[in-house]
Amino acid sequence: MGDIQIATALEATADLVAEVNALVRQLSTTAAPLTIDGLAELIASDSATLLIASSEIGVVGMLTLITYPIPTGIRARIEDVVVDESARGKGVAFDLTHAAVELARKAGARTVDLTSRPSRESANRLYQRAGFSPRDSLTYRLSL
Repeated sequence: MGDIQIATALEATADLVAEVNALVRQLSTTAAPLTIDGLAELIASDSATLLIASSEIGVVGMLTLITYPIPTGIRARIEDVVVDESARGKGVAFDLTHAAVELARKAGARTVDLTSRPSRESANRLYQRAGFSPRDSLTYRLSL
């Protein structure tokens, strides 16, 4: 597969929308496809950074880093990490996570949070190898 390049998505194009949507389908069976306007809005966001992992075969992974100020400092979260089935097990998610942590550090965040279902054993091992520690916390969700 060759070298993996990690870059921030800077422009919404038809090709990028198609590649992102192919990854989204592997991440969620219920998420609506992203439109080019939706991708442009994400890319233009002050709080979200879409990181894209590419190789000579095209886009093979993505991760969204969310950074935002709160009264106690800058917060950072990693969301929607997905690696194409063809590229799993090759370090793509680790590279994406490392790049996100560096961006969060540069933004002034003191910590980076993420969630992962317990059943995602390989993802949980990856996050621990990347330096993340499990927290004794509950996650709550209100569906709207």
